[in-house]
Amino acid sequence: MRFLFGSIGGLLLLALGACSPAPPQGEETGGRLEIVKNRGKLICGVNGEVPGFSFVSENGDYAGMDADFCRAVAAAIFKDGAKVEFRQLSAQERFSAVQTGEVDLLSRNTTWTVGRDSAVKLDMGPVYFYDGQGLMVKKDSGVQSLSQLANKSVCVLAGTTSEQNLADQMAKAGVKTYNPVVADGSDALYAAYQEGRCEAVTSDRSQLVARRSILPDPQNHVVLDLLLSKEPLAPAVREGDSRWFNVVQWVAFALIEAEELGITSQNIGQFQTSADPNVRRFLGLEETLGTDLGLPNDYVQAVIAQVGNYGEIYERHVGKPFQLPRGLNALWTKGGLHYSPPFR
Repeated sequence: MRFLFGSIGGLLLLALGACSPAPPQGEETGGRLEIVKNRGKLICGVNGEVPGFSFVSENGDYAGMDADFCRAVAAAIFKDGAKVEFRQLSAQERFSAVQTGEVDLLSRNTTWTVGRDSAVKLDMGPVYFYDGQGLMVKKDSGVQSLSQLANKSVCVLAGTTSEQNLADQMAKAGVKTYNPVVADGSDALYAAYQEGRCEAVTSDRSQLVARRSILPDPQNHVVLDLLLSKEPLAPAVREGDSRWFNVVQWVAFALIEAEELGITSQNIGQFQTSADPNVRRFLGLEETLGTDLGLPNDYVQAVIAQVGNYGEIYERHVGKPFQLPRGLNALWTKGGLHYSPPFR
C-alpha cells in the first residue's frame, strides 16, 4: 500500500512538472544575465512610436527615455551602451515577448499593476516615469469634462490599462453611453484621432503631450486638465530570475543616485579622486557592489558617462523638447518621488 501511494505521488509530481512552463533555453543554467553576456548584446523591447520615450529618429536610431534605459543596462553589462538590439513591440505583443525570452528586458511605457506582477508573471523594476492618464481634444470642441463625452467617440489603445481606466472613469462620471474606438498601435491611435473618427483620444499625459507636438496643427489641440488614473511606468523582466532583476533595478537606481550626488556625464571624471565614501562605493572605486551584482565593479561609471544621469535623460528627451515639468519625476529632495536606496 505504501508503495502504491508512493508511486501515485511520484506520478503526480511528474505530471505537475510537465505542466509547468519551461524556462527559455539556457535560463535554467546561468540565468538571463549569463545569456545576455554570452550573446554579446541586450535585446530590449520598446514601443517605437512615442516621441520622448522610444521612437526612430531621423538618423534611424531609437531615441527617447525608454531607449536610453536599454542603453544604460547594456553599458552596465558590457561597458558599451551601443550593444542593444531594439525590438519594436505592440501593446498586445509585449508581455509574451518577455515571458518567452524573445526580449531580455521590456522598456516600453508599461504601467506597474498588481495583475502584471501576479497573473502576467512579470517582475517590474523601479518606477522610471510617474505618469497619469489624460485626454486630448480639439481646441474648438468645447469639451472640458468627461460628462461632455457622453454619446461621443474616444480613441483608446488596445491591450493597455487605458481601456479599463476610461470605462471606470466614465461610469464614475455617470456617462452610460460612449463609443470607444480601439486602435492596435500608437500610430494607428493618433491617425484615427486626426481623421476625426473620435472626438477625443486618451493615453498617458506625457504621451499625449509628445504626440500633440507632431500633429500637423498642434496649437489646435489641448490636453485637458483631467487625470483619469495613476500610471507608474516601469521596466519589466520575466518573473523568477532575481539576479537579472537585481541588475535592472540597480541600473535604474544608479541613474537616480547619480543625479542626487551631482554626478553627470560631463563631470564624472572629477569624482575619481573624491574622498566621499558614498561616492567611492557608488563609482566602484572601493568595495565590490558591482561585482556582487555580476557586473564590472565600476559599471556605474560606464552608465553615467555614456547615457547620463536621470535628470540628463529626462531633459534631453522630454524636458527641453516638450517643456514637460519634472513634477513627480523630480528627485525626492526637490519635491518629487524619485529616491534610490543606499549604495552600500
